[in-house]
Amino acid sequence: MGTTLVNSMRSVPQSERCRLVPRGRVCLVIMRPVCDDVRAQRTIQSLRQAGYHVSIVDVIEYGRRRAKFVAGSTLWHLHVPAWRATQQQQPVRFLWRTLSLFIQALWLLLFLRVDIYHACDATALPSCYLAACLRRKRLVYEAYELPLHAIPRADQSCPRTCWRLGLSLLLPSMLARCVAVITVSPPIVVALQRRYHLAHVVLIRNMPLHHQVTPTDLLRSRLGLPSTTRIALYQGYLQTDRGLDLLVHAARYLAPDIVIVLMGQGRGETTTSLASLIASEHVADRVRILPPVSYASLLSWTASADLGLVLTPAHLTLNMRYSLPNKLFEYLMAGLPVLAAPLPAVSDIVSRYAVGEVVPDLLPQTVGTALSRLLGDEHALATYRSHALTAARECCWEQEQEKLLALYRSVLDHG
Repeated sequence: MGTTLVNSMRSVPQSERCRLVPRGRVCLVIMRPVCDDVRAQRTIQSLRQAGYHVSIVDVIEYGRRRAKFVAGSTLWHLHVPAWRATQQQQPVRFLWRTLSLFIQALWLLLFLRVDIYHACDATALPSCYLAACLRRKRLVYEAYELPLHAIPRADQSCPRTCWRLGLSLLLPSMLARCVAVITVSPPIVVALQRRYHLAHVVLIRNMPLHHQVTPTDLLRSRLGLPSTTRIALYQGYLQTDRGLDLLVHAARYLAPDIVIVLMGQGRGETTTSLASLIASEHVADRVRILPPVSYASLLSWTASADLGLVLTPAHLTLNMRYSLPNKLFEYLMAGLPVLAAPLPAVSDIVSRYAVGEVVPDLLPQTVGTALSRLLGDEHALATYRSHALTAARECCWEQEQEKLLALYRSVLDHG
């Protein structure tokens, strides 16, 4: 393993560096590439613009291109081998390398000049916790999901089980040491407060920056579809716990002019399995798979669909049931009506802003029939589109970041 420093202050003019007096020094720790974590990037940008000096510690595989977006920040890369191959094929070596990474991260954190350690998700918490204790610094924990709850079978392994067991013993003490805990959805706020007896958890939802998105025809053009075809879009990771097989089974119940598009990065063998299922169900003309596009261009692709899908199965894990995915707000930003599963946080947004419909269950016929009915109702679609664009003005990062900045002011003033 190795450590690389990318000091991006070089891209900031000397005059700005001289007059910049940091409001506080923050170290964000992310146990994956920061360029893959859009939420962390927004947090960094907001803190930087508010006058904080931000140091970033992330993890990248050997040979991966280094991040470049962090102008004005100091970025440290911790280099590791390919994680998944090691985890599945050599579990003992994986555990050793995990411990080595923890020690490497801790050693680095102990020597950084910071006021606050900000742990992005549970994987970053142990090293941040120990560094904060040893240096008597403040600790902020940001839970991207409910920690230590059930994980999908495809992600289960002996090393991961050992990691979860160790973390479960330490988590209550680590959370008690935090001056602030942040999470992404209202149900997770309640769960964290009850499970770990936390007096206050700050809700900062995972929302995109506000954009005026122009409707496009990118998806139809890419797939060679006529202008009369209606597109129901799922965007995001293609993985086993997202209910994508349900969409394939629902395709037989669709009206003839409707196509479901699954657009995103495949995890494991999911893309291959979906392609096989599509072929066996004889719905290749109804369900199409596309690779991911860059996040910078994502909303333009989103805006070329007619309906956004958030049909995550609630029965798999509590984290699935409690989720409030970024894609929901991306759909709204692009003016897409939404068809959603009966998930508490998602249903609340859909009903509060009247931006779509919630299906009563996730049976293929229910979903297929709901898709056909909604995409065939021009008046309802127009109403939902208008409401989605209105909701996007409120459901955006510009609104959520105010809670983040208020939290940091409170931590530094009274922490």
